[in-house]
Amino acid sequence: MSVRLIALDIDGTLLNSRQEVPDANRAAISEATSRGVEIALVTGRRYDFAMLVADQLDLPLTMIASNGAVIRSPDGQTHLRQLLPSTTAKKVLEGTRQWRDGAAVIFDRPGSNQIMLENFDPDDSVRYWYYTRNKKYIGMADSLESCMTEEPLQVLFSGKVARMREAETALRGLSFAGEYAVAATVYESKDFTMIDVVHPEVSKEAALVKWARQRGIARDEIMAIGDNHNDLGMLSFAGTPVVMGNCVRELKTFGWHETGTNDEAGVASAIRHFVLGKAGSCV
Repeated sequence: MSVRLIALDIDGTLLNSRQEVPDANRAAISEATSRGVEIALVTGRRYDFAMLVADQLDLPLTMIASNGAVIRSPDGQTHLRQLLPSTTAKKVLEGTRQWRDGAAVIFDRPGSNQIMLENFDPDDSVRYWYYTRNKKYIGMADSLESCMTEEPLQVLFSGKVARMREAETALRGLSFAGEYAVAATVYESKDFTMIDVVHPEVSKEAALVKWARQRGIARDEIMAIGDNHNDLGMLSFAGTPVVMGNCVRELKTFGWHETGTNDEAGVASAIRHFVLGKAGSCV
């Protein structure tokens, strides 16, 4: 079957290491959409943060944001929004006090106060990139528990890889771990990890399954491209799974197609090979 839907991760996949959309990726995606192929950006980013990338493409895109907690179609209509119960979020914060300095609570709100912090250190080099690009969305709270006036999208932890590995182990071992799901995005080269604690039914895979069913698209008609641990589910679901040359080691153990790195416009190579029927280096 031909590809009718392309599910694209953003960071480490669509974007190069300079956080740019390579011209080759933009051209390949544009040609695919002109042939009637749907494009979905499937990302751990919040919707507004993901839209900064979508706007660069200037194409009709489905947005699957916050690791699948939110689905919005090109017209801006919300088709799915699964929030983390406030009671669960508070228990998560209570059970992870050792990592509170790297914690935030994320809400699906317009404008400011989408990302709530207890402390903000502009000299924190580990989180500098994330803070500076999200500064207008950040709000401060005396305690993260006190800002829970509505149900959040997620509780977020970020920090160095080893420290966040400890946090992830702790999160998966809490007595009420069945009340939430954990999604980790690891950047070994930057020594940086982000851990999202979300509604237990939320994942990139689950959202992609729901969207494909709503659109009447079979899994064999889906190509997914990703690079990190939180992409595993959607890659497993897609009929044509493609991993980036720069992906984490785990994703290279499944025998899936591998394309170039994000600095080699690997997304363009995969689209040319599997969707446009053009020569390209994608095995």
